[in-house]
Amino acid sequence: MGFFFSLSFWGISQEVQLSQLSRISVLTCGSGSDLYTTFGHSAFRVNDPSIGIDVVYNYGTFDFNPPEFYFEFAQGKLLYSLSRQKMDRFLSVYKYENRWVREQVLDLTLQQRQKLFWFLEVNNRPENRTYKYDFFYDNCASKIWDVLKEVYGEQLQLKEGYLKNLYTFRELIHQHLETNTWSAFGIDLALGSVIDKKASPKEHMFLPIYVMQQLEGAQLGEKPIAYTTKTLLQTLPTKKNGNFFLTPLFWLLIVLALVWIITFIDFKKDKRSRWLDFTLFFITGLAGCLIFYLWFLTDHTATIGNLNILWAFPLNLILSFILIRKKVPPKWLSAYLKILMGFLVLVIVFGLFKVQVFSPLLLPILLALGTRYFYVLLQLRNSRTF
Repeated sequence: MGFFFSLSFWGISQEVQLSQLSRISVLTCGSGSDLYTTFGHSAFRVNDPSIGIDVVYNYGTFDFNPPEFYFEFAQGKLLYSLSRQKMDRFLSVYKYENRWVREQVLDLTLQQRQKLFWFLEVNNRPENRTYKYDFFYDNCASKIWDVLKEVYGEQLQLKEGYLKNLYTFRELIHQHLETNTWSAFGIDLALGSVIDKKASPKEHMFLPIYVMQQLEGAQLGEKPIAYTTKTLLQTLPTKKNGNFFLTPLFWLLIVLALVWIITFIDFKKDKRSRWLDFTLFFITGLAGCLIFYLWFLTDHTATIGNLNILWAFPLNLILSFILIRKKVPPKWLSAYLKILMGFLVLVIVFGLFKVQVFSPLLLPILLALGTRYFYVLLQLRNSRTF
């Protein structure tokens, strides 16, 4: 992995020696209200009261500097880095955000603690601390196991049976998201069929909660690597202010109702609302271009094979400008619309057979598009009114 380096531990300047009172632990933090905090957080803690050290090594640090941040994120080239901060400051942030924090002290000898401490110190140097972020394979949580494996090698053994059930990557994401939210809807639209495969026990550890569960059963040599989990911060009860009128389902149902009403009026008057067709084709075409971009033109690994491109078809963007004009339609338009209707059927079939799991919120969109595609086909029978 990118953040590792060729290094002989014995060649490091041993400026700080941990004492027998030292301990190193893994911190696991609960979800926050912002999207980037939804999945929790993991970090290392090094505490040695005899020499006045109590610091957190955090692989989840990033530079939020728009517009560069958004461009790098879209390209899949976002850089994260390791940072070090005092434990009391770390806890104060999570207390303010009302997020729980749990600690697992690692059962290490002094020599093993020193080796891990040196690794973190050297990795925190400016030339070593930066790495290319990947949500599933290289993040603050996956770093915990990767660091421990790099330091202790074959001594560290994964407990393969620590999970009763294995989940797909998409199922793991949805464990932390409510379906009828813009964040869950957007994630389901942007990520491809590659995340609908079962994750291995190790791959579950892109989520902090599974790192914590793994450490409860993992072995270092002949003994468990971690002691009992201890709670450092508890969350306080809060009221959820859910407003259905702000959810994607509400607005998608509004869109569906408008499409049905306008199409019914068009049918009665034997006309076609060109502005509606332009809007539907333009938006789905634009969405399709974004899906194509994320799939083929970025470094993202989770946006590959996105079958949402079947309903959000990129060529619709071009067709929208044809449909807005009151002219004789091109001869190929009828065949094109039939292909689009076939694509809608394929979305349903692929969803039923779980080739890709689509958001259930997609149903109003499919119904609206299917309705309008069928009506435009009917209108094509009389080019004078088209």
